[in-house]
Amino acid sequence: MRDTPWQDKADEIDQRRKLAKRQGGEEAVRKQHSRDRLTVRERIDRVLDEGSLREVGPIAGAGERNDDGSLSFTPANFVLGIGKIAGRHCVIGGEDFTMGAGSPNAAGLRKSIYTEDLALQYRIPLVRLHEGSGASITGSGGKTAKTLPEPVYARDRFEAIARCLGTVPVASAALGAVAGFPAGRLVASHYTVMTRHTSQILTGGPALVERALGIKMTKEELGGAQVHEKSGLVDDVVEDESAAFDAIKRFLSYLPQNVWELSPRSASVAPAEEASAELENIVPANRRRIYDMRRVVAAIVDRDSFFEMGRKFGPGQITGFARLDGYPIGVFASDPKHNAGSLTAAGAQKLRRFVDLCQTFHLPIVTLVDEPGFMIGPEAERDATIRHGASALISVALSTVPWATILVRKSMGLANYAHMPSGAYVLAWPSAESGALPVEGGVALAFRHEIAASPDPVARRTELEDQFAALQSPFRQAETFSVHDLIHPRETRARLTDWIELVQAQLKLQLGPPQFSFRP
Repeated sequence: MRDTPWQDKADEIDQRRKLAKRQGGEEAVRKQHSRDRLTVRERIDRVLDEGSLREVGPIAGAGERNDDGSLSFTPANFVLGIGKIAGRHCVIGGEDFTMGAGSPNAAGLRKSIYTEDLALQYRIPLVRLHEGSGASITGSGGKTAKTLPEPVYARDRFEAIARCLGTVPVASAALGAVAGFPAGRLVASHYTVMTRHTSQILTGGPALVERALGIKMTKEELGGAQVHEKSGLVDDVVEDESAAFDAIKRFLSYLPQNVWELSPRSASVAPAEEASAELENIVPANRRRIYDMRRVVAAIVDRDSFFEMGRKFGPGQITGFARLDGYPIGVFASDPKHNAGSLTAAGAQKLRRFVDLCQTFHLPIVTLVDEPGFMIGPEAERDATIRHGASALISVALSTVPWATILVRKSMGLANYAHMPSGAYVLAWPSAESGALPVEGGVALAFRHEIAASPDPVARRTELEDQFAALQSPFRQAETFSVHDLIHPRETRARLTDWIELVQAQLKLQLGPPQFSFRP
């Protein structure tokens, strides 16, 4: 092949591309692998469809000529590009920990800031793979860098981040230590996952904490998985990087590319027949006995389609995505194994965020109710449960996506409004009971003097409980048209598949960015 007029420049393009792929060098890459962590380029390759990456700014960095004429090149320590997941486009990016421990150099910072703008421009999902800290006190580029403060007219860096959250799905993974600005971006996502043994998420690291507060702790003690799977900071904790990539891909599979589209429908796979039949007997006749609500969910939605999020934060409430006759839906269910399914402060925060997520991307919600009310007691008061609860109830009340409500067992008091916004399609099982208070607590409160004065307090209390339980009967709800129908549990999936087909036209009329009012 004959040389071109610009052969020297063409050769240098190739040389810079080659040097950029070296990242922090062989020793830095080896050290990254020795910690059981992949490099950012390896991570991106594992997430995207094979060969689909089109890198943006692949030779951004700093280059200079040495005295002998050879090229020295330091690439940007942030890798950014557009690729495909399951054939659908997305923006993907992450810090390169092999260079400066992920603390941004000048070009890396520019590329990272551009990430959200790119997703907004093309209206496609954003995937962030985080491992690194924010800017160093020495500035981008180390002690010799002559960086200037941001000009007064600079755009707020969180503006594009905020706009993304109302426009395109954003999923982020913590795959090592993540602190400072990357930690802020990490949690500013619709879905956040961290690895159990190799990642930590920190507002400030151990050295900063010790210097400021005099508290000496390790990174793991400050922000490891055992902290954040219960703090609500992340939606999932998984065993390794491969599981994190799978979780992100699965999360995105339920969502549209942006708020102007509906989520794609998949092939419908009905649950096993024995699972549906089990619904008839799954709720015990004894109201004090618990059961497995996740088995109820699995017997109603498409087989193996339930994707739960935030299991250990607010565990009395189950939230996640699933498919119903192939259509993606949000699932919200009470878990009677935790505080009998009461709505706690953490559970209310989890619910509000989940409802807003479904509202943003136009996912219908199916809720399975066994709710005795808001959690009570001194701890509940210290946690400001009623304020967080009111915020969740307002989120539910103002949601416009279709809701289907299945009254499985208890539906009590103020927390009942967490499951039934205006226009909800409401079905009740024979086990359903509803009222201002659970029977036991209501009788104990209203008739405490009469029970105490009775010759046989236990017998009188039982008599009163039976009397008021009859008033909470599902037949009374059906007779007064307080529910759309009282059904056999085995009929639930069939009723819901009719409903999900019916609401598709309604969803098409709601496309576009969400609008939320003030939450208390």
